[in-house]
Amino acid sequence: MTHAGGPRRQTARVTWLTWVTVVSLLAWVWLLLAQGLFWRTDVRLPAVAAEPREWPDVAVVVPARDEAQVLPRSLPSVLAQRYPGRAEVVLVDDGSSDGTGELARGLADRADGLPLRVVSPGPVPEGWTGKLWAVRHGIEVATSSGGPEFLLLTDADIAHGPDSLRHLVAAAEGAGLDMVSQMARLRVATTWERLIVPAFVYFFAQLYPFRRVNRPRARTAAAAGGCVLIRRSAVERARVPDAIRHAVIDDVALARAVQRAGGRIWLGLADEVDSVRPYPGLAELWRMVSRSAYAQLRHSAVLLAGTVLGLLLVYVVPPLAAIGGALAGDRWLCAAGAAAWALMCGTYLPMLRYYRQPPWPALLLPFTAVLYLLMTVDSAVQHARGRGAAWKGRTYARPRPDDASA
Repeated sequence: MTHAGGPRRQTARVTWLTWVTVVSLLAWVWLLLAQGLFWRTDVRLPAVAAEPREWPDVAVVVPARDEAQVLPRSLPSVLAQRYPGRAEVVLVDDGSSDGTGELARGLADRADGLPLRVVSPGPVPEGWTGKLWAVRHGIEVATSSGGPEFLLLTDADIAHGPDSLRHLVAAAEGAGLDMVSQMARLRVATTWERLIVPAFVYFFAQLYPFRRVNRPRARTAAAAGGCVLIRRSAVERARVPDAIRHAVIDDVALARAVQRAGGRIWLGLADEVDSVRPYPGLAELWRMVSRSAYAQLRHSAVLLAGTVLGLLLVYVVPPLAAIGGALAGDRWLCAAGAAAWALMCGTYLPMLRYYRQPPWPALLLPFTAVLYLLMTVDSAVQHARGRGAAWKGRTYARPRPDDASA
């Protein structure tokens, strides 16, 4: 026998689900129109009317720790830069155990390109991350005898096109920029890389819309640590990397420090800068994301809870509502869910095209978002267990309140 209140309760439940889905749809309309056009992939190096008459000196600083696997595919491209001015490469071998330094010297001996110096920073002091300590030492070596006007900070897994440095410097000089950063095109070869890597850049751009970063007097600051060209004067004004010495997400911290010191920054996607580091399986990609996800949330349980709820509302509700509404015969629920899901897929398609991928993975973006949600929760769990952000055999705990603020 059916309870008299049954149909009424069912109607209330469906109405509540429909309203939640409508909120999700409105969130996607707002993201499409009001979040700095984050979904567009046309933010590339600023065009310049003319190249510099005199090319400034540049030092390329490459922090490297146990990078023998990727150096043969990345370092030769850095040494082979066709730069009209004076440039040198300083590779900082940060306590490698796989012969990174020796391999780098051998690659330089076989190359006919920029001069290379291989140096070691020594033990990492307390309160520093290993990468920033290596970068500090590399900058110190590069500027010890007067030094260059520009520094290119590039990771050991980043391969550059032959004119990459020339184009970076021309853009910085032509647009009067203090820092120019390009988001390297990450490797997309395996099934898991195809599923997760384009979404990684998509989520980053959603959080830090490039157009907002690039506005004069912008309040949003971000960079991509794999490729950062910065004026030496901006380094000195912002007191970096010392001022951000504990930062796990060092690229964003660097951009904020330069911006706070009055510098003009620029961030965009790359056409001739690629990461050669492989992430063949889910485990490697999981570690890449989870090592810094909780730090991105400032180690805040409140922000973590908000992020989980936000991801569920924005990415999970639309497909569930569309499919569930269709199965239940609720056309309003189905329509609202389908519309939100369509907007989600539509904003993801430009990033898939940038990565030369077919359009169908856009339908799987809700599943990918759930994976990122789980990675973020796992990052918080690892911090709670005292493991902090682990990378290359080092673990970084939450910064103490008396550490320099990033």
